Amino acid sequence: MLGLNGKDFRLFLIVCVMALAAPILLNPFPVDGALAQFNAGYPALMQAFAIFGILAIGFNILFGLTGYLSFGHAAFLGAGSYAAVWMYKLFNYNVIFAIPASIIVAGLLSVLIGYVSLRRSGIYFSILTLAFAQMMYAIAYSDLLGRFFGTPITNGETGLQVYNSDPQFLLAEGGLAEPHLFTLNLNNLTKIQFGGWEFTFEVGYYLCAIFLILSFYLSIRIFRSPFGMMLRAVKSNQNRMNYTGLDSKPYMLAAFVISGLYAGLAGGLMAAMDPLTGGERMFWTASGEIVLMSILGGAGTLIGPVLGAGAIKYMEKIVSALNDNILHGWFAWMPDGMENVAVAILHPFVGKGWHLTLGSVFMLVVIFLPGGIVEGGQRIGRLFGRKGATQTPTDATTTPAE
Repeated sequence: MLGLNGKDFRLFLIVCVMALAAPILLNPFPVDGALAQFNAGYPALMQAFAIFGILAIGFNILFGLTGYLSFGHAAFLGAGSYAAVWMYKLFNYNVIFAIPASIIVAGLLSVLIGYVSLRRSGIYFSILTLAFAQMMYAIAYSDLLGRFFGTPITNGETGLQVYNSDPQFLLAEGGLAEPHLFTLNLNNLTKIQFGGWEFTFEVGYYLCAIFLILSFYLSIRIFRSPFGMMLRAVKSNQNRMNYTGLDSKPYMLAAFVISGLYAGLAGGLMAAMDPLTGGERMFWTASGEIVLMSILGGAGTLIGPVLGAGAIKYMEKIVSALNDNILHGWFAWMPDGMENVAVAILHPFVGKGWHLTLGSVFMLVVIFLPGGIVEGGQRIGRLFGRKGATQTPTDATTTPAE
């Protein structure tokens, strides 16, 4: 089905259901309940899940298949965002112009950076990509191109946004002054009440979800293709591959560019959700976050990067929103002394200290689950599989060997 084998097709269906039903699945608790703060089914967070899922899928094509670790993918994310905002400034707010432009600009930039960086491997490749990303950040933050051309290109530390004085040649009289797909406003949303639950369905999220589904499908086809096998050969033993007469550089450059295209798409979608961008999207910490997503979910697996992206964004938005008042509410049933101790223990891990929670989780995953969240799920599956096997009828398993 769709060119996929049975196992891959089932995984693809799971991703489709997760993406399309996210407004329901991510709201398991009633809005008035004590656990409502753990709901993640609001548009801004769901969009972050989808956009960074696309970004992690693309990064996984490079890192997961070839083993080449890039610390500069934020450059393509930022370039895609800048290209999208410039389409808004020049034409109109229709994302039909912005998203293709973000993909093209990121692709061209990835060809340039990849061609130079792939002359080295290992840590030298990683440092080169990091250096290029920081150069792009410096150019964007200082608006060096704007100084050269005599007009703001990235608008420096203020960030790039759309102004009333911008040309917007294709903006019709009375046209939408915010991102849209033809006449479909991306900020349109529908809220459905069901008992104590509230579900929000937004057009902008579903645009991101559709791109996530398409991106995941393309990644499956790449993983299962002869091209994907060549990339695995690079990861397994690149020198042996070269000794056989196969030149690995074109395959590596192609993987790097494909990964950059994914990042450009993610950048364009970020600008579609919020038509404002700045140099901070190119900073090295943004590249590091992409690496964490891939490793946390399971580098080299199909669904792992999506799970890793979701886990990090969930902790960033939900765990960081917890405070001492919420903690005191949780432990109010305890004696005062015990309540204060419990709050003091958890206090460094929530609110502004959510990075400590992320670091602890990441450390535990690296030590005990090198394959990430996917490996954890596989272990749980095997555990229940063995339990099921031990519960088979004894008359089927005790026949003596002769």
